[in-house]
Order: sequence, then C-alpha cells, then structure tokens
Amino acid sequence: MNRQLKIHLKEIKYEFLKLLRLPAYSIPTLIFPLIFYLFFGIGFGSKSVGSVKMAAYLIATYGAFGVIGASLFGFGVTVAVERGQGWIESKRTTPMPISAYFVAKIAMAMLFSSIIVLSLFTLARFVGGIHLSIVQMLSLLGVLVPGAITFCALGLAIGYFAGPNSAAPLVNLVYLPMSFLSGLWVPIWMLPKPVQMIAFFLPPFHFSQLALKILGVSRTGSSLGHVTAMAIATVLFAFVAYLGYRRDEGKMYG
Repeated sequence: MNRQLKIHLKEIKYEFLKLLRLPAYSIPTLIFPLIFYLFFGIGFGSKSVGSVKMAAYLIATYGAFGVIGASLFGFGVTVAVERGQGWIESKRTTPMPISAYFVAKIAMAMLFSSIIVLSLFTLARFVGGIHLSIVQMLSLLGVLVPGAITFCALGLAIGYFAGPNSAAPLVNLVYLPMSFLSGLWVPIWMLPKPVQMIAFFLPPFHFSQLALKILGVSRTGSSLGHVTAMAIATVLFAFVAYLGYRRDEGKMYG
C-alpha cells in the first residue's frame, strides 16, 4: 500500500478513536439528534407533511441537523483547541503531510454522520414505525454524509479564527439558530414568512431540501439549485478558512 495512503488511513483511525473516546464530543453529537427526533418525530409522528408522516419527514431534517453538528464541532472546536495547544505546529515538525490532518477530520465527520443517520433509520423503523425502502435509505445516506463537507469547511473557518475557549460557544451560536431558521427542527413552512425568506440564504436549508426531495416532500427549488448553493457556501467557507490558515502560517514562519 502506498506510504502516503497508509499515513492518511492511520490518521483517520486515531482521529475517530480520539473523538469517540471524548464524551464531551461523542455523547451530544450522537445522542442529541436522536433525542430531538424522539420528541418531535415520534411525538408528532401521526401528523402529515404533504404525502408523508412527520416521523418520516424529520428523518431527513434531523439527519441534516446531526451531520451539521458532527462537522461543526469536529472541526470548529477541535481545530481551535489544537491550535491553542500547539498541536498543529507539533504535527508540522513530523514527516506527516498536512493533508492527512484535514482529511482525517473530514473522514471523522463523515463516519460520525453515518452513525447518526443509520441510528435515525433504526429509531424511525422500530419506534416510529416508518418503513423506508432500501433505495430511499441509501439515497439519504448518499446526500447527507457527503453534505458534511460544506459544514466541515464552515467549522474549519471557525476553528482558525476562534480561540480554544470561545470555539464551543461560537459554534453553538452559529449551529442552533441556523438550524432552526433553516427549518431543521420543524418544517420550514410552519415558520413565519420572514423566517422562510431568511432560510433561502442558509446552507442547512438547501442541505435539508436535497434530503427531503428523496422523500418527495421538498417544496421549492431544483436539486441543481440546492447543490449550487451548497457548493458556493463550501467555497466561501473554505476561502475564509484558508485566510485563517495563512494567518497562522505567517505568525509561525514569517
């Protein structure tokens, strides 16, 4: 096996194990989307949104909510803390390519995202009585898990500009209001009209609409439009993160 590939795979393995063993990250990241789904998805599961039950509708939106949380906290908080501890600088003194550091965090976010989405499928099936087809489940996984990349970029931007103590509050300040305003907690069409207008400018709205299209209940925009909005957001977040990276490089190496 190629030496560079081995390094990347090893970094992915230990990044995942590190965060899995970190209760402050793993417990809320894995449990909160399921708790929200139990309260709203199962609690209001008999109601319908369009042609599907609320319990099915919220699999897509709480799946998006969970993926965003895994990505933002996995990048935003850990990068800020590791910058503060000097861990990134320490890694730069080793032969490990810097790409392995970022690839490992993206892979970690996707692994946690997969666990969250699969857990929601299980909860919906055995508690909510929702029967999704194999095609629908695979399609949701295929939309939700890669969608983590946009929010990894946002988390990285936060991580490079926030301090180790301010990163977690800042991520929450971005994550929770953005999720609510995008219609991830309750269907966007149940929110006031001004909120619905704001949602069109927020990446989580477009992310959730892509997932909802698989269930046949997305009410606005084309898939291409939503993908384009996500891609533009990813590029903007990545550019801001790059500015932070170059700023740190300049401080260290002049």
